[in-house]
Formats: sequence, structure tokens, C-alpha cells
Amino acid sequence: MKNILFILFLFVGTLFLQSQEIIPISVNEVLLKVRENNTSIKISQEEFNAAKADYSQTNAVFLPNISASHTGISTTNPLMAFGSKLNQEILTSNDFNPALLNDPSVTRNFATKIEVQQPLINLDGFYQRKAAKSKMQAMSLKTERTQDYLLFEVDKAYMQLQLAYKAVTVLEKALEAANANKKMADNSYKEGFLQRADVLNVEIRVTEVKNQLQTAKSNVQNASNYLSFLMNDKSDFIYKPTENLSVVNLNVDDKNISENRSDIKAMELALKGYEQMNKADKMAFLPRLNAFGSYEMYDNKVFSGDANGYIIGAQLSWDIFQGSKRFGKAQKSKAELEKSKLEYNQYVSKSNLELNKVKRQLVDAKNRLELTSLAVQQSEESLRIRKNRFKEGLEKTSDLLIAETQFAQKQLEYYQTIFEYNYTQTYLEFLTKQ
Repeated sequence: MKNILFILFLFVGTLFLQSQEIIPISVNEVLLKVRENNTSIKISQEEFNAAKADYSQTNAVFLPNISASHTGISTTNPLMAFGSKLNQEILTSNDFNPALLNDPSVTRNFATKIEVQQPLINLDGFYQRKAAKSKMQAMSLKTERTQDYLLFEVDKAYMQLQLAYKAVTVLEKALEAANANKKMADNSYKEGFLQRADVLNVEIRVTEVKNQLQTAKSNVQNASNYLSFLMNDKSDFIYKPTENLSVVNLNVDDKNISENRSDIKAMELALKGYEQMNKADKMAFLPRLNAFGSYEMYDNKVFSGDANGYIIGAQLSWDIFQGSKRFGKAQKSKAELEKSKLEYNQYVSKSNLELNKVKRQLVDAKNRLELTSLAVQQSEESLRIRKNRFKEGLEKTSDLLIAETQFAQKQLEYYQTIFEYNYTQTYLEFLTKQ
């Protein structure tokens, strides 16, 4: 039984290690997989396909409606019996006998009919077609913007993964230094140079660094899981970036919000669609002109047609008054048009507000980058001096621990600032992309 449990434990442990396999990955590989597999992109593409299908339906404004039917009846109704014989072209003089006209025998009739209805003038349908086309084009641009956003999100997630690994590296070195100090403090305590309280302070520092390191490793897992989500990958891999986190300088000077940006252009097309729908509702007050025609074959046997005939004509129809339905519909589309105008202006204004905010954030991040880089150098030099003095017994344990903590914090702040600087540039590019 013990052997079985041991084998089971090894099996479960192996599965866990496989699920936590570390996979090196580049940002280009992530981008490629996101383009191919991301669920949000696929959803956006299906929304475009639905809008395209709606536009295809408006072909009915130009194309004919064709239907075919075959109908069979058996009747003793005087009018139907006489009409059926007339359609079959089998009437004789005996059929005009009043007795037979009033009380006909059972008459069978089979009719094959092909009907064609052709719209000629349908002004509200024309504008509805234009509105559907604007919607289709807007959905195409929405799909494009969705892809742009997800590629931006990939850059952000990849930089978060890089930052998480930098934090792990910094804290692993801090833990090595803390363990070295603990060993040195234990030796000094044994020799009587340090008090027990000083040793406890060093041990507390070791515990703190271990906790921070565990949190940093959890951040690596979280960032890896988010990348898997973006790539629509169900595996539980831990990804490791092939590129290190470093300062990236993009050309983001003098960039502005463009009205040709896909999401803004999509809103403009949506506005145009509302305008076309409002015109369509107004055109519904005008008459419609449609042509129609049919070809008919009749017989008293199924699927036969010894007699035939056709009808060709045109119809001018005008719904003069439908209660207040059309008036209310026109008022609603007018209100939606005005609302769309306000939303468009608000969206452009908000985009410019966000752009100005990000530009200021970029300036602040660049300044912090210089200051945190200097702070890392200063804290490193301070730690070196205090460590040498501590070895000679000239420095307090608490001062050494403070210097170590400060050096680790400044390193983490520096890498965090690099992330913020790179992210702000990437976000600025996303906002100003045409």
C-alpha cells in the first residue's frame, strides 16, 4: 500500500511539474498567436460577418422575389368548379346548364404557378441599404481597432512579465545578501560581538525578503496566465521572456489624435448610418412602385399543365396614413441621429483629453527614469560602504539592514519606472495610430 501511495505521489508530482513547465517566448510569437487564436478578435470578426449578412439582405431592394407553387383542390363549390374548368380550358356548352352550374359534380384542379415580384422604386429601401452598408464598414473598422487594442495589450502583458522576472532577480540577490548577513551575524554573535536582538533583526529581514520573493514569483505566474488567456491557450505554462526589460525609445513626438483612427472612423460611419436611417423613415411617406408577373398552368391531373396563362402588371402603392406609427418612427430615428452626433463629439474630445494626459505621464516617467537610475547608484554605493564598516564592527546591524532594504527598493522602483516609461510610449502610439 505504501508503495502504491509513493508511486501515486510521484505521478502527481510529475504532472504538476509538467503543468508548470517554463517556456521561453518572444513578443513576436505572442503577437502571432494572438492574431490567430484570440477569442475577442474572433468575436469581432463574427460581428462583422453578421453586419455583412444584414447588408446582403438589402439586395432585395434591387433583386426580384421569385416563388413557385403547385396546388391541388377537389371541389363542388359552383364558382370554384366553373373557374377551374375555365382555367383548364375544358368548358363546353353543357357546362352552362343552370342545373350543372348550381350543383356541379366533383371537380379537380391542379395548378402550377411561378410568381415574380420586382421592386422598381423603393426610396426608403435605398436608404436602408446605405445605412446597412455604413454599419458593415463600421464593424470592419471596429474589428481592426479590436486587433490594434489586443496587440497593445500583448505589449503591456509582455512588459509585465519582464517586470515580474526582474523583481524575482532583484529579490533573489537580496535574499542571497540577507542570508550572507545572517551567517555573518551568527558568527559575530557566537564571538560575542553582537546581541541576540541584532541576530533576530537579520532573521526578520531574511523572512521579509522570502515573502517578497514568493509574491514576485506569483506575479510571474499571473502574467504568464494572462498571456495564455490572450493567446487562447488552455495550457498552464510559465512563460519566460526572451527579451529583457530595458528602456525603449519610440518616435512619439508631435503625435495627435487622427480622425482616421479606426474607432473614430467607425463612429463616424455609425453616425452616417443613423443619418441614412432617418432619411429612410422620411422616405417611407412616399409611394412605392413594384412590377409583378406570374405564369400559371392548370390540369385535372397532378403535375400536368395542358392549359396555361400569364399575368404581367405594375402596382403603385401608397400608405397614406398608418396611425402615428411612421411619425413616431421618424422622430425616434431623428433623436438617435442627434444622440450619435453628441457621442461622436464626446468620444473625440475624450480621446484628446486622454492623449494630453498620456503626454504628461510620459514626461513624468522620463524624469523619474533619470532620478531612479541615480538613486540605484547612490543606494548601491551606500550599501557597499555600510557593509565594509559592518565587517569591521563600525556599523550598526539596523543601519546595514536599512541600506540593504533601500537598495532592493530602489532597484525595484527603477524597473517599475522602465515599465511605466515603455508602457506610456506604447499607449501613446496606440492612441495616435491611424
